[in-house]
Amino acid sequence: MAAEGLRVLFCGINPGLMSAATGHHFARPGNRFWPVLHRSGFTPRQLRPDEEQELLAHGLGITNVVARASARADELSPEEYAEGGRLLAEKVARLRPRWLAVVGVTAYRAAFADRTARVGPQERTIGGARVWVLPNPSGLNAHWTAASMAEEFARLREAAAGADGHGGAVSATTPSS
Repeated sequence: MAAEGLRVLFCGINPGLMSAATGHHFARPGNRFWPVLHRSGFTPRQLRPDEEQELLAHGLGITNVVARASARADELSPEEYAEGGRLLAEKVARLRPRWLAVVGVTAYRAAFADRTARVGPQERTIGGARVWVLPNPSGLNAHWTAASMAEEFARLREAAAGADGHGGAVSATTPSS
């Protein structure tokens, strides 16, 4: 679910089995992405996974590093991450979001061969977009609470708003991922 000129393109690791079955990102009921997205101020209400198309109206989009579904991200190979990173960079260059937000530091490190990356803004750009690494909202990531994740997401939201106060407009509404 993406379009040209987004304020932020969120990028998950890969579809979990529930997401693959439903066709919607972060669809597992215990996943904290949708509550954290709302709590951080990105959306005026908590969206359900089947309402992900509403992200576009907020200048937001969502995609994955790796397209293959799996029960756990640790089932993905280093080659899948590297190829996913290459394809993601091409997508970002084509769609030109202001920010690429990779949801999961381990996925970012594997996809972009950056073993020293930490959660937060990165020095590098990808496809012309600034990069922010966010904590993984999976329930398996217990050392990040919903509150601490929302604080980090809110830091990105504030940075993405930038000097113009709204972070740029969406120039297309046709999903491309």
